[in-house]
Amino acid sequence: MKYKMTTLLNGKKSIRLDLFWSCIYSFVLSFLVGAYLANYINQLEYGYLFNIANLTIMVLTFILFFYLFTRRIVRYLLTLANGLNQISSGNLQYRVPIQRQDELGNVALSINHMADQMEQLIQKERKMEQSKMELITGVSHDLRTPLTSIIGYVDLLRTRAFRDEQEYERFIENTYNKAIYLKDLIDELFEYTRLTSNIAPLHLQTIKIKELLEQMLFEFEPIAQENQVTLIKKINQSEIHLEIDNEKFVRAIDNLLMNALKFSIKPGEISVSMTYDVQFLYITIENMGTPITKQQEEQLFERFYKVDISRNTQSIMTGAGLGLSITQNIIQQHGGEITLSHQTGHFAFTVKLPILHDFFRNSL
Repeated sequence: MKYKMTTLLNGKKSIRLDLFWSCIYSFVLSFLVGAYLANYINQLEYGYLFNIANLTIMVLTFILFFYLFTRRIVRYLLTLANGLNQISSGNLQYRVPIQRQDELGNVALSINHMADQMEQLIQKERKMEQSKMELITGVSHDLRTPLTSIIGYVDLLRTRAFRDEQEYERFIENTYNKAIYLKDLIDELFEYTRLTSNIAPLHLQTIKIKELLEQMLFEFEPIAQENQVTLIKKINQSEIHLEIDNEKFVRAIDNLLMNALKFSIKPGEISVSMTYDVQFLYITIENMGTPITKQQEEQLFERFYKVDISRNTQSIMTGAGLGLSITQNIIQQHGGEITLSHQTGHFAFTVKLPILHDFFRNSL
């Protein structure tokens, strides 16, 4: 159960009032007991004992009544102390019962909130540790495969285990392709590490986003045509300005375009649209591909996650599964977000970025 930091006091209950009235009630009752005792002593003609006996009885009865009136407060203080001991000993699942609607109730609420925060922090650290292990495993697997192929081809070339010139050239070409693929994997991993470790600060510039996007699509269109994909552009003609890191933004959009190209049904179409409202710019990249499950959809932005290899175009090498994760990180660094809408094989990735309002007003 999660506890939010909200105030329990509603102006009706307060521990200060409880203590005040407990003191008043105890004093009144002890005074009545003392008066009764004084009257009883006078009747027995022990007047000389009145002062000492009456004062002693009043003090003792005051202590007794005050204890009786405040025992629930003391008991709850012990409960709070026990809760702190439980949590400090490592039992982060323990929660202090909220039994009072006063300052002590707020203390209990704060203790539970602290336990929640500590539990979340430890879970986050465990997840980070697990992610490190997955990172090492993923890197080892993705680097070992092309490296093994390169060693195999080089060994064939070294031992001259080729039949003719044509097979020799094929070995050379395959070795080169595997080496380029290996370099791309290392570059992708390095870029992801720089982004997630915050050692790659943004170099922000005011950019005319329409011109930049049209230039990117102009360069991407020949690649799409080579892979039997038609590019459909729906770019709003209004000149919108964004404050972005040009290099990283291009990397993010390029990752989305290449992802759509890899997993589009061939022949097919990729649609790129740009719209905006008063606050945000929206860039949507859509394509038709093989439907995926809800679980796969939820995992697409996780690092090293790759869908079934059978969905990939054979002429386009798959990456290390970092492309979408890198894209998400870049967009989030720019104060935006990226979302995926998927229905029966129709994929729509939407990038949402804040607009510079001064330029937006000037463009109206």
